[in-house]
Amino acid sequence: MRIAFLGLGAIGRPMAARLAGLHQLTVWNRTADRARTFAAEHGAQAAGSPREAASSAEVVITCLPTSQDVEGLLDGPDGLEAGLSRGALFLDCTSGDATTSRRIAARLAGKGVAFADAPVSGGTNGAAAGTLTVMVGGDAETFERAVPVLQAFGKRISHLGPLGSGDAMKAVNNTLLAVNILSLGESLTALVKAGVNPRVAVETLNASSGRSFVSEGLVPDRVLTGAWPTTFRLALLDKDVGICLGMLAELGLPAPLLNKAGELLHEARATLGEEADYLGPIRLQEKRAGVEVRG
Repeated sequence: MRIAFLGLGAIGRPMAARLAGLHQLTVWNRTADRARTFAAEHGAQAAGSPREAASSAEVVITCLPTSQDVEGLLDGPDGLEAGLSRGALFLDCTSGDATTSRRIAARLAGKGVAFADAPVSGGTNGAAAGTLTVMVGGDAETFERAVPVLQAFGKRISHLGPLGSGDAMKAVNNTLLAVNILSLGESLTALVKAGVNPRVAVETLNASSGRSFVSEGLVPDRVLTGAWPTTFRLALLDKDVGICLGMLAELGLPAPLLNKAGELLHEARATLGEEADYLGPIRLQEKRAGVEVRG
């Protein structure tokens, strides 16, 4: 298929790389050099504008920081909307918000373009391995069209429901991720302070009912080792939690635990800065507790 991929960030780049091996790929990125370098490495074409990327594409995929970034790409003579062909499929893999996704879908429907929100989970390693979880919101026909494309980088591709459902699922998922990060930071530093060996504590936790993705994968690889790679910005996790809390407020649902987690995460972002990694709150808690979770 002729596919346009816009957004070659930390997770978008390996996603696009997997598509390049299977399809005729055109890429665009706000930093043009990144698109040109990618194209040279992967046998793709680099477009000079969103319109150029979308022209003649059967499928357009976006993977940007926010839904507002995606919506902004539509505008102007060089924007995506000007290049989209009737009958094209538009898949937005941004961790976005349902309200904006529905607005984009309504706008594109007039051009005969099918739209689905399709945020992903699994990180850069999952993108490179083609094992991402893809959470799709849209009608059944659009989902069926999307699956063969998404299989290039997704292992579990779930149809969550109508437009916006994928965005809602991703926001809730990442809010639970934040809760786990915050709670493990507090809990593990408390155990170390109490004299418990941190590695034995984590191994015991992971053989018990309190385990999670964070304790099983992230803590052993990044916290116990002191490696602390930057793979996903805390600022983006904070954005996702904000989307979830906004949804809960719109629904009129009480959520004292999730709101408190959002408050703590936002405070950590303010303290650590915009480039901090999403596990930064654990390091911050170590500093406050005066101990390190290493072993």
